[in-house]
Amino acid sequence: MSSFDFSALKPEIHEAIKEMGFENPTPIQALTIPFILEQSRDLLAFAQTGTGKTAAFGLPMLQQAQPGNKIPEGLVLCPTRELCIQIAKDLSNYSKNIPGIHIVPVYGGESIERQMVHLRRGATFVVGTPGRTLDLINRSRLDISKIKWLVLDEADEMLNMGFKEELDSILETAPAERRTMLLSATMPREVLAIAKNYMHDPEEISAGKKNSGTENVNHFFCMVHAPDRFEALKRIIDINPNLYSIVFCRTRTETKEVADHLMQEGYNADALHGDLSQAQRDYVMNRFRLRHLQVLVATDVAARGLDVTDLTHIINYNLPDDREVYIHRTGRTGRAGKTGVAISIIHSREMERIRTLEKLTGRTITYMPVPDGRTICEKQLFNLVDKMENTQVNEEEIESFLPVIMKKLSWMDRDELIKKFISMEFNRFLDYYRDASNINAQIPRKYDSKGKDQPKGTFEIKKKRDRGGQGVAFSRIFLNVGLKNNINPKALISLINETLRDRSIEIGRIDLDRKFSFFEIDSRFASRLVGALNEASYNGMKLQAGFATD
Repeated sequence: MSSFDFSALKPEIHEAIKEMGFENPTPIQALTIPFILEQSRDLLAFAQTGTGKTAAFGLPMLQQAQPGNKIPEGLVLCPTRELCIQIAKDLSNYSKNIPGIHIVPVYGGESIERQMVHLRRGATFVVGTPGRTLDLINRSRLDISKIKWLVLDEADEMLNMGFKEELDSILETAPAERRTMLLSATMPREVLAIAKNYMHDPEEISAGKKNSGTENVNHFFCMVHAPDRFEALKRIIDINPNLYSIVFCRTRTETKEVADHLMQEGYNADALHGDLSQAQRDYVMNRFRLRHLQVLVATDVAARGLDVTDLTHIINYNLPDDREVYIHRTGRTGRAGKTGVAISIIHSREMERIRTLEKLTGRTITYMPVPDGRTICEKQLFNLVDKMENTQVNEEEIESFLPVIMKKLSWMDRDELIKKFISMEFNRFLDYYRDASNINAQIPRKYDSKGKDQPKGTFEIKKKRDRGGQGVAFSRIFLNVGLKNNINPKALISLINETLRDRSIEIGRIDLDRKFSFFEIDSRFASRLVGALNEASYNGMKLQAGFATD
């Protein structure tokens, strides 16, 4: 029933969610809401993080709830404090026009006595983390004997965090006639075991492929040697001036080291890891949500339940040990119809893991060279110019200062003034990247478009001699379009010529792979071409270009 319309809900609920900006249901909502309203079977639902799962189960439960009940009608279990608070807030907003509906969140890190007081006052729905929920049940402060709905949200995450025993105890305590709804982004064996042991003939609903990544995320990988990993991270941040990202590390020690180094070098970053107190964690997370931080460096455990919208990038400083964690990480960007980017920094021995992740997610993970210094400087310069051009001038406030300013700067002409203002912000990039080397590691031959194992077309353009009789020095460039994008030698040469607006520049060997291309060009024009291509598109696809190793 993908044509479900929110107007089919109670007017009180419809009005509330309309004010929140709900217009059309997401795929998981369109499939799940009618089922919950019209059927009585248990539900096993699979959808990626950020696809609207809270509304998918919350709206139909609120539609059928009995206002005024003091004993809970529903229990929602979720993996983390942050997600618990977010779900409770969402349910409260959905039901704000219905008197007598009370949502109570229960979680660790807060006073259990205060939560007991709220429960005594009455709760229509309780949203809780497994540990605190079981504690309250064992203390006879949370009565789940009358619940009609038991929701396990992000069940795979709860199992990954070691809550299996708590979940078993709660599920065994809950009344047998309840309706159980399990929602998960992935389907490991442990999730299937819960479905088998505690659910009755569940209906399975899937919005998209199981164990797949979010549709709106473009996946890339860079390959460097281990000592260059941090340098690669900095260049990725620098080439994306408007980046708003989580950087995932494997251990809390590495998380602290990476964040400390970024902060020492002037980046707007901080760390989120298990050694932080709850107050420190809340402080860091609040700064990140308000975008006072550009980069949050985190472990997987610390970032669970972190609800942040509009992330532009997810960067894997290390690939996760668990392949399904990759899905959770990358699902944090590309939400609400927006496009996101996931970049993994790897070394040559990890290429097989990239191919395995492609099979698991059904997504192509494209090679993206780490950008060179000149390309980064050009990108930062144009970003600075754009910001200056779009800066709003407060005429009234600045008017009184202008005479003094004009007098002080009157000795400079316009060109000199522009150069100084730009250099004031831009010099640090020029100084840092002046002698920057190429840090891209060589892709193993079987994965390179030169390798015999890859389907490709190789074309050699006859090389000319320059006027001095010497051969032209070539740079090899990577481009993220290939045969499947209808690129061919003629089209590629036309693209290069049009981008540079010069048909006389020497082009060398062209290697065409199904998903990407390599070509050689006169080194004197390579940096300019790479910068221009990164601002261009081909057949509607945003281009990604960079220097490749030979």
